[in-house]
Amino acid sequence: MAKDKYISVKSGVSGFSFANLGLFTGFADGIYNAVYSLVLLEIFKNSAIVGIYVAIYAAFCMFVGLFANEIFRRFSRVRVFYFVMLMLAVCYAMMSFSIRPSTFIILDYVTGIAITLVGVLIPLFMSDFSKNIGMAKLNSRYHLWLNIGALFAPMIAVAIADEFTNRAAFFASALIYFAGWMSFKFFRVVQEDKKITPVNPRRTFKALWKNTIAFFSRPGMPRAYFVNFGYYSLRAMRYLYVPIVVIENGFSKDTLGWVLTLGIIPYLFLSEMMAKLVRKYGKKMWLMIGFLSFAGFSALATLVTGFPLLAIFVLWQVSGALMESVHDLLFFDSAKKTEQTKYYGIFRTSVNLPNVIAPIFGAACIAIFGATSAVWIVTAVIGGLSALVLASKK
Repeated sequence: MAKDKYISVKSGVSGFSFANLGLFTGFADGIYNAVYSLVLLEIFKNSAIVGIYVAIYAAFCMFVGLFANEIFRRFSRVRVFYFVMLMLAVCYAMMSFSIRPSTFIILDYVTGIAITLVGVLIPLFMSDFSKNIGMAKLNSRYHLWLNIGALFAPMIAVAIADEFTNRAAFFASALIYFAGWMSFKFFRVVQEDKKITPVNPRRTFKALWKNTIAFFSRPGMPRAYFVNFGYYSLRAMRYLYVPIVVIENGFSKDTLGWVLTLGIIPYLFLSEMMAKLVRKYGKKMWLMIGFLSFAGFSALATLVTGFPLLAIFVLWQVSGALMESVHDLLFFDSAKKTEQTKYYGIFRTSVNLPNVIAPIFGAACIAIFGATSAVWIVTAVIGGLSALVLASKK
């Protein structure tokens, strides 16, 4: 296991137990993502400004991710997980009410801290308790539950938004995160509390810099980072702009709900299957097919409108499903288990950095071409470049 010792844990708890938490995070995030960009559009009134806001927000989350290792050096991971899951439940409940835009933005940033740390912690818990199961199998299980949770989320989000307001859907996410907090409590995982020592900012930044240099100096880590960056860039653009483009093309929120729901089906079919396919054919082939096919679908999305465009939004989810359970395995292949906690915070910036860079390019395309659909030029380029990085020898 990693450096942190587990004093006690309920009998029968394994890596699968932590992978099953994907049901809660997938369900809650699916509801949140279905209406998030629409809420931001209500606040800022412009899709390009929405992209810029998301980029700034993601930069903040990336900053949090960089300091994750420093947080875990001072507090036990179990205690941090309890705290951030409860923080998500409370903040989402507050965001669901008709509050001022400034208050919503403050709460959005607070949840950004919590979401970032949850995203770091669950894979680390899975790795700690993986034993002989293997991360490929646990990743497949985790993403299966993520997608089962996300399957009905868009329809629920749309139903709540139609009945009340777009923001009201966040209350459902709050309830789901609270249920996830209760489920984790049922594991009865206990770690020894750490002594809280005064923080030396200079030493902290120096340690962070050295850790970053060490990460990118390790063989295989740069490629793992940039492949993960490519995957999450495509994901970020899809989550941010698909709802806006669907509504701008004259379709209803109900249609948007169906598009998002149907897009989950490829993930459900392929989640468990990918573990076997990866063992048989390796991960590189599926990543390559995923990136290139996403680039092709993106190019088509810039040319078509109406129902053919909706079909593309559903079809390119097959590309995402091929990559979902394997996009981060290059990291676990390259890092020793004793080093994973040390480096995973750095690696996880490849989840947040795309939300900084991709929306900025998307906003630039909207400004240049005058249409939100121009953002698919960005995803086409990202898909092609990611395939080139994957094909490189280093």
